[in-house]
Amino acid sequence: MQWSILIHSQALKTNTKFKILLVEDDPNLSIVVQDYLEMLQYHTKLCKDGVEGIEEFRRNKYDLVILDVMMPRKDGFSVAEDIRKTDETTPIIFLTAKSMKEDRLKGFKTGCDDYMTKPFSTEELSLRIKAILKRCVLLDHTISEPDVSEFIIGKFTFDHVNMILKSDSKEYTLTRKEAALLKLLCIYQNKLLSREVALKSIWGDDDYFIGRSMDVFISKLRKYLKSDPDIAITNVHGTGFKLEVKKEVESAD
Repeated sequence: MQWSILIHSQALKTNTKFKILLVEDDPNLSIVVQDYLEMLQYHTKLCKDGVEGIEEFRRNKYDLVILDVMMPRKDGFSVAEDIRKTDETTPIIFLTAKSMKEDRLKGFKTGCDDYMTKPFSTEELSLRIKAILKRCVLLDHTISEPDVSEFIIGKFTFDHVNMILKSDSKEYTLTRKEAALLKLLCIYQNKLLSREVALKSIWGDDDYFIGRSMDVFISKLRKYLKSDPDIAITNVHGTGFKLEVKKEVESAD
């Protein structure tokens, strides 16, 4: 198996602040990927199995996690599930020899941000890492915008800065993607939010598998909002979604 090593000079100037946790049991591949990421000036920590990986993640803070799926002691899906129990925001990329649709869907359902099938070029890995990190930085910036910190959705108040959705009787702490998706729906309230706009704004891509992942997040938002019968997130002819909120009719004096 050959791995292309392609270095981009602009990356060398901007990656020093990012820390990547690489969890890969293949000694040859792990050395190649670690060396490549360090040449791009990412701070990279290598762990050789899932147990070591989750222990390292709990000890230190990372900007991105790259997980092999098939590993001894603890597989990548299990590691991702453990990460998501306490951390909903750190992006995860799966590396795997599996290319079946069911495996890719399982990866996205566990909360991963991207999925790469071996063999792959290191240049492709580099581009995907850049896209994910850029997306996270932009999302953080967008969420911290001071202009509108709260949205009113029927009986709910949505504080997108702190990612809290609450009513008089319920309160939910949302994940970053749930909050970002709900914020877009609020901005487009009672209007069509196209799948393409949502996928590219939040995930950076609009392929089939990421689209299925977004459908899972839409289902979660529907469950959070279902206690208010005046709120609905509807599918619009397969082209997108609409957050529909019935307007209260003012009573006559």
